[in-house]
Amino acid sequence: MQLIDIGLNLTHDSFDRDRDAVWQRARDAGVRQAILTGASREHSPKALELARTRPGEWFATAGVHPHHATEYTAECDAELRALHTHPEVVAVGECGLDYFRDFSPRPAQRSAFEKQLQIALDLAVDGVGKPLFLHQRDAHADFMAMMKNFEGRIGPAVVHCFTGTREELFDYLDQDWHIGITGWLCDERRGAHLRELVKSIPGNRLMVETDAPYLLPRTLKPMPKDRRNEPAFLPHIVEELARDRGEDFATAAADSTATAAAFFRLTG
Repeated sequence: MQLIDIGLNLTHDSFDRDRDAVWQRARDAGVRQAILTGASREHSPKALELARTRPGEWFATAGVHPHHATEYTAECDAELRALHTHPEVVAVGECGLDYFRDFSPRPAQRSAFEKQLQIALDLAVDGVGKPLFLHQRDAHADFMAMMKNFEGRIGPAVVHCFTGTREELFDYLDQDWHIGITGWLCDERRGAHLRELVKSIPGNRLMVETDAPYLLPRTLKPMPKDRRNEPAFLPHIVEELARDRGEDFATAAADSTATAAAFFRLTG
């Protein structure tokens, strides 16, 4: 078994004390590669810095999450563009819209999102834009409208940590976008609807992620005492996903790995 965690917040300070041990546990569990999420002006360079320490195993994204949209200045845009010159940076984002928290004003969120969509377009290779690592929560209409403005010009896109409705899912699939599934699937309070929805995602559009240290799967046993999610728990998510989809574990694992490797154009 060889899995790829497409959303790992390894720059989070909760990993500072044992980052190498965390990754060794993940490797022992069958996780061979990870995409380290860059979601702010501070953490995007850190994600790249970490990725460069494990060539072929760690890769990075570079972007500004909607929570941090107010930090998106002209200088920030230039910094992100510089980060994207490095081969370890394999996607633009995390970027998008979040009207659930509204930590940044909505006009600032839309502006930062649009600028990052432009970066992905400007970085096109052979006419195909750089992959997008997207976030959307309670902002579906505006999200789709903004993406439509770039229709036919952007490259591959994944809606990371999908938690939405059936309508949202099929809107994304109709655009041939990819879907990232996390341990939210294992939350009987908020994620029960995903158990049915994941059956409708084609295998070549489905990827898996922990979003660690967040979203610890609630069905994990035993639970870690510190309640911190880790990439080593990715196989547990795949087990639940496979069962819900009526697949065996090996099929779900192989399909998600092949899809992620192709989407992010991974080497190693």
